[in-house]
Amino acid sequence: MTAAPLALYNSLTRSLEPFAPIDPAKGVRVYSCGPTVYSDPHLGNLRAYVFTDTLSRVLRWKGYPLTHVVNITDVGHLTSDADEGEDKMEKAAKARGLSAWDISRHYADIFRRNLADLNIRTPDHMPLATEYVAKMIDFAKGIADRHCYQLDSGLYFDSSTVPDYGRLSGGQDDAGEGRIESVEGKRHPQDFAIWRATPPGETRQMEWDSPWGRGAPGWHLECSVMSAELLGLPFDIHTGGIDHREIHHVNEIAQNQAHCRCGDSGARVWMHNNFLVDRGGKMSKSKGGIATLEALVAKGIHPLAYRLMCLSAHYRSELEFSGENLLAALVRLRRLVLAAEKFRDAEGKGGGDAGSYLGRLDAAVADDLNTPRALPVLEELLADKQLDSQARLMTLAQFDAVLGLDLLDLTRADLRVRPADAMVTEAEIEARLAQRKEARAAKDFARADAIRDELLGAGVEVMDGDPLGWDWKVEL
Repeated sequence: MTAAPLALYNSLTRSLEPFAPIDPAKGVRVYSCGPTVYSDPHLGNLRAYVFTDTLSRVLRWKGYPLTHVVNITDVGHLTSDADEGEDKMEKAAKARGLSAWDISRHYADIFRRNLADLNIRTPDHMPLATEYVAKMIDFAKGIADRHCYQLDSGLYFDSSTVPDYGRLSGGQDDAGEGRIESVEGKRHPQDFAIWRATPPGETRQMEWDSPWGRGAPGWHLECSVMSAELLGLPFDIHTGGIDHREIHHVNEIAQNQAHCRCGDSGARVWMHNNFLVDRGGKMSKSKGGIATLEALVAKGIHPLAYRLMCLSAHYRSELEFSGENLLAALVRLRRLVLAAEKFRDAEGKGGGDAGSYLGRLDAAVADDLNTPRALPVLEELLADKQLDSQARLMTLAQFDAVLGLDLLDLTRADLRVRPADAMVTEAEIEARLAQRKEARAAKDFARADAIRDELLGAGVEVMDGDPLGWDWKVEL
């Protein structure tokens, strides 16, 4: 199989570009903006890590040595991209009656569990921002005299001191500037905090001494420092959500330019995943919706159904979240699992062309990680009865390595996740279904209907004639 050349969309140039590592001896170096751990990770946030995991899987599958960093921001930045307002970590700590340190540890652990549940490989490094504060102060010292000025509220970066500020976002417009609140004394609306001084008379739980007063680092500074320390500058790829493209990554680039005393953006390629769109309010916490992975599982949905839903759309496209789309992904995953179980167990006939499947997989993911194009190839593979046993398992393993759906091990039983609020156990459901089948076989339709109505009252919908043989589901 001749490998297809990898092409990735670079947000910095707004174009699809052939990819090659900056330094092949160092392999590919990737930095992904991680979560601020003050609350449960939202499903929309988790889409970013399915995307970055797909990127890392494709890079490794195509033979590149990889160093992947996903940071954890355990120092709270402010309640928006603003330079004033409440600190997210401090606010969550007050609301929960816990320390900011306890809050960050608790939600960082949940984030790590979510990654594991989504079959996202553990990154090579998951640095905590609090471990790098001293280096952040050193970084700020190195650029302060040429690029920064001090106000009572902290140290600010002068955006006019670097070339092409805002190039990543396509230039700062009024809407973008509106997201950075006005701070008295700022020279330009786009200027941003490098160091946030603790206001007089206040004490934060997370604060450090610095040349600009006791306080905490600016959010943008954290990523510049951790990426430089762990990957070196310049590195190959920086990823994040599309919301980071407008301000956060713009400001990272400005800091990197100041630090390097050059026009280098820090990363050669900047990649951004699009939003998870909730038009029907299905994810709204206030409406009791499915906002987190834990809530998804509590509804009886296997986490890998959400991963498959993410893979079904291109990472640069909006992905609509709805009960219908989620159930469609679950049904598709069930079909894949049932087919994979048969595929793994069956003896092949010794023919077929495994290489053609791998070539089509490679062509799809080499085209800017086009997983929607790769999934039908997987389905064709699972329907192919001609491949010999060794070739079929080897080929399925290759697809698994790229798509991360765990089809070598996942079983039908694994996908039956009992909803947290179900009033009957899975064993009870199966027993009642067996009784219903006996009643239908005996043409006792009144009894069969009574069992169906009983199960429906417990939140279980019987699926007569289900071609997958799943028999029942729980309504979202």
